[in-house]
Amino acid sequence: MLRTIHGFSQEEIAGRINISRKAYSKWENGTTIQDVQKCGLLAEIYGVTVDSLLKDAAVEGIGIVLPAPAGKSIWGTVTVNNRGQIVIPKDARNQYGITVGTRLIVVGDEVGIALIPAEAFVAEMKKVMEYACVDANTSAVNLPSPQGNA
Repeated sequence: MLRTIHGFSQEEIAGRINISRKAYSKWENGTTIQDVQKCGLLAEIYGVTVDSLLKDAAVEGIGIVLPAPAGKSIWGTVTVNNRGQIVIPKDARNQYGITVGTRLIVVGDEVGIALIPAEAFVAEMKKVMEYACVDANTSAVNLPSPQGNA
């Protein structure tokens, strides 16, 4: 799936990791298993972790095995109930320490929404405000001048 998503042929990937196309084909159809060193090369090419290449866990509700990009996670699907509520998957709650009473900021763009721990959001906003040199008394924003200009 990753090879197809990235638009590579079996020959291209086999060449990049220095094996035959036939050996790569056997990996794809499950006849043989690649060695750990080759897994590392594949993970680098596809932009995923070695762990995600080795795990055989289907995404809930989708029915396919889909390695997440490095540093990212795919937790499955959720359903919005009639009150607009969702249940965050347990593995996601555990990884991010989300417990009863955890405050989350809901942000979004034209693609979708994201949940950010409130403390992390506030900390990042403080950095932005400090950079912009906001004067709380006048509501004026004093952006620093570019380097070399007075």
